[in-house]
Amino acid sequence: MPPRGRGVAVNSPGSSHRVPASAAFAQVGRLATLSWEVLRAVPRRPFQVREWVQQAWLFASVTILPTALVAIPFGAVIAMQLGSLTQQIGAQSFTGAASALSILQQASPLITALLVAGAGGSAVCADIGARTIREEIDAMEVLGVSVVHRLIVPRVLGAVFVALLLNGLVSVVGVAGGYFFNVVLQGGTPGAYLASFNALAQLPDLYVSELKALIYGFVAGVVAAYRGLHPAGGPKGVGDAVNQAVVITFLLLFAINLVITGIYLQLVPPKEL
Repeated sequence: MPPRGRGVAVNSPGSSHRVPASAAFAQVGRLATLSWEVLRAVPRRPFQVREWVQQAWLFASVTILPTALVAIPFGAVIAMQLGSLTQQIGAQSFTGAASALSILQQASPLITALLVAGAGGSAVCADIGARTIREEIDAMEVLGVSVVHRLIVPRVLGAVFVALLLNGLVSVVGVAGGYFFNVVLQGGTPGAYLASFNALAQLPDLYVSELKALIYGFVAGVVAAYRGLHPAGGPKGVGDAVNQAVVITFLLLFAINLVITGIYLQLVPPKEL
């Protein structure tokens, strides 16, 4: 007798050539469905405040220090590279604006997303995956407890909350690091660095940075939860699910960043000098 489970449809005669495409569409559909279920469950009561606080602290505890340590050299590299380029073309006065805006709009959300997905998301995926293979998820469903409302919503909202805070941290640390390396190591002028930033920066730059962080945190939390709910089976399946969650999240984040940046540049006109 053939084994029961997911492998029956995959190995059925005449359907093997349709498996890769159909499986990919099924994964996308289930991921979109889980995202919608999370959005629907957010306003439901009672809200799991204690679980949300615990998950937010988990994300913060594993990401704050690495985020700060990554932001310093990232801001330094951007400032030094742009400082060298502006010196070559005789536009040293715009070094501050170029480096600060690049950190604020692009580097901060991406650094935040990569660390939230890589550190916090992997922990969430491993936790939910372990619950799944121990059949705790099935037991909750049998008891009529909503897994999405009880487990996934607090984790996704925790990821979103910490991503917003970390984005601000990276922005401050990155801009400060860029200022230090440009002014101290490259001999830039402090007044010109700050004046150019004030002349070209605008509030929508901060808004789009926070919007990116919010979306990135949501995507990281949902993908981690989804892969945790669907491991291949056994401890090895949980480990594979964690790796897949991190890779899928990275690919989605870079695609989302491209779309949001393109829309922002079309809708928000640059600030004139």
